[in-house]
Amino acid sequence: MFVDTIRTASFTAAKEKDTVAKDVLRLALGEIQTAESRGATVDDAAAMVIVRKLVKSNLETLAATTDEESKAKLTRENQVLLALLPSSMDADAIAKALEPVAEAIKAAKGDGQAMGVAMKAIKATGANAETADVTAAIKKLRG
Repeated sequence: MFVDTIRTASFTAAKEKDTVAKDVLRLALGEIQTAESRGATVDDAAAMVIVRKLVKSNLETLAATTDEESKAKLTRENQVLLALLPSSMDADAIAKALEPVAEAIKAAKGDGQAMGVAMKAIKATGANAETADVTAAIKKLRG
């Protein structure tokens, strides 16, 4: 289970006295527990979404900060979090994965419907893809 992976990584980080990793992993666990306390069922996919939100938040903060020490810490936090997540497909891999549903994507009335078809196909494969990369692949397919 993904949450167990985070717990194990947190324990290892504490044992190795890696305070940045320990802190960000505990933050991730805290966010997951907060979601559970609000009544949400947090399965592996939901926990991964929470971790991705932490990464996105760090990226936004990184873009806004000028302090080099803060930048280094945020970069390290994202390295720790991203190491836990399955790797994302790039736009070319997404386009290849969408080949079986390419006609449905081309026939979709709008970009929203095309995105729905694409995301359903990608999720069915169990792959992970960033929305921006899926959008790029759809545009490539739709011409």
